[in-house]
Amino acid sequence: MKKTLLVIGLCIALQATSQNISIIPKPSTMEVQSGSFTITPATQIVLSESGMEKSAQFLNDYLQKFYGFKLTVTKTSNHKNSIVLDREQMGHPIPGAYTLQVNANTIEIGGDNAIGTFYGVQSLIQLLPIERKQSLTVPAVLIEDKPRFEYRGMHLDVGRHFFPVDFVKKFIDFIAMHKMNTFHWHLTEDQGWRIEIKKYPKLTAVGGYRNGTIIGHHPGTGNDNTRYGGYYTQEQVKEIVKYAADRFITVVPEIEMPGHASAAIAAYPQLSCFPEEATKHSPKVSWSGDSTGKQVQQAWGVFPDVFSPSEYTFSFLQDVLDEVMQLFPSKYIHIGGDECPKDNWKRSEFCQNLIKEKGLKDEHGLQSYFIQRIEKYLNSKGRQIIGWDEILEGGLAPNATVMSWRGEKGGIEAAKQKHNVIMTPGGWVYFDHSPNKQEDSLTIGGYTNLEKVYGYEPVPKELSADEQKYVLGAQANVWTEYMKTPSKVEYMIFPRMEALSEVLWTPKEQKNWEDFQKRVETQVKRYAFLNTQYNRKYNDPANK
Repeated sequence: MKKTLLVIGLCIALQATSQNISIIPKPSTMEVQSGSFTITPATQIVLSESGMEKSAQFLNDYLQKFYGFKLTVTKTSNHKNSIVLDREQMGHPIPGAYTLQVNANTIEIGGDNAIGTFYGVQSLIQLLPIERKQSLTVPAVLIEDKPRFEYRGMHLDVGRHFFPVDFVKKFIDFIAMHKMNTFHWHLTEDQGWRIEIKKYPKLTAVGGYRNGTIIGHHPGTGNDNTRYGGYYTQEQVKEIVKYAADRFITVVPEIEMPGHASAAIAAYPQLSCFPEEATKHSPKVSWSGDSTGKQVQQAWGVFPDVFSPSEYTFSFLQDVLDEVMQLFPSKYIHIGGDECPKDNWKRSEFCQNLIKEKGLKDEHGLQSYFIQRIEKYLNSKGRQIIGWDEILEGGLAPNATVMSWRGEKGGIEAAKQKHNVIMTPGGWVYFDHSPNKQEDSLTIGGYTNLEKVYGYEPVPKELSADEQKYVLGAQANVWTEYMKTPSKVEYMIFPRMEALSEVLWTPKEQKNWEDFQKRVETQVKRYAFLNTQYNRKYNDPANK
């Protein structure tokens, strides 16, 4: 495949735009050539190398779903009227580099590895017409492309609101479409435990459901008095993990600890420092049903009933993590570590004695002890932990990766300590924040428009050249307190997800806000084609 590209940079972008070529994230280099290739039901997909089957299957599934036909897949062809999936040695240190060449006779996609070939297919899909027809004209282009960051992620909270398997798969397809590679699945919360653990069935039978949910913005104007919940069986989890793997996406599960544990404690009260005490909730919150004993929370926020750092709790969590690790092959297990109030630990005689026994400074040191015990256990199983930046408090666990959400300070501190960092600061990539200045739907608040997301730079200027290598990448977080339906999630992430994908993939010097805006205009037409909702006010002058 030809490697020498004739036109690079802004001229390419302008030429591509003039021919209605819109690929997001923007390729590293692209030459628009004369002519085109037409895909018809007679076109073949040629697998020139092993390992290309997943890419061929994805392309065929897409063609079948949106255009009504599939292509024959073969390993032998004269390469005429063919889409050739091949390897192209590019030597990029981050998996995913590829080349894509379209001419009158063939479409050739060469990946530096199987992942790269898959990403080349994603670019090809964005070259297809945004209308249902059986003759698909693809403009002639020559692309050489590669990812900027190793970690390119999207997070979904299913604890506050539960989403069916079909939507989780659709969410994974969104990740694939944007050449992202990590799905951070937030599975446990105060308002619901969402993953089946066979050794502890009450986690889902009790912890998977709440007796009601507040109405409106916290603390709410009332309660809907409707039992709400759900969970994923282990078979469903395996199905989702495989679905993601077929798209070269790693699923990172999050099991929250030691805070955000109300649902687990409702199921097994002995996990609490004070098992005999009833669950506390704000007097401003309208409560539904039984208020005695331990309960799954019905409102949003941070709650004082957290895991006791007892041997029972550690044994319980190790059992839970053993089952989680059987389901998720990912190197990383996210263990939360954020927003853990210390009130109960301060008044617990057991906790205070433990602090003295272990020679800890205070309750922050106790949290560090908690996290480090869990990390040591996971490390013994060949896994690594990720935690929110609060795990820095009291001393960072030796091998932990920090997810910096309270701004960039935690990420900067962790990188300076030579720990890997994933940037996810609230002000730029919290997609639960309002996308519009004048928002007409219920959100948690804040305001993060498309341009702000696009302008985010994951590598802080405070880091030296040596320290910058610890920034693995970034992700957007989708907290669902005010997202009850799949359509609301789609509205909140699009088109902001387009902007983040370009931040994480495209070379920094190739980014251009004006050019991106033009490509988004094409992309929103694709949302309708894909039956996907989006924020239609993204380009409203009021949002400038």
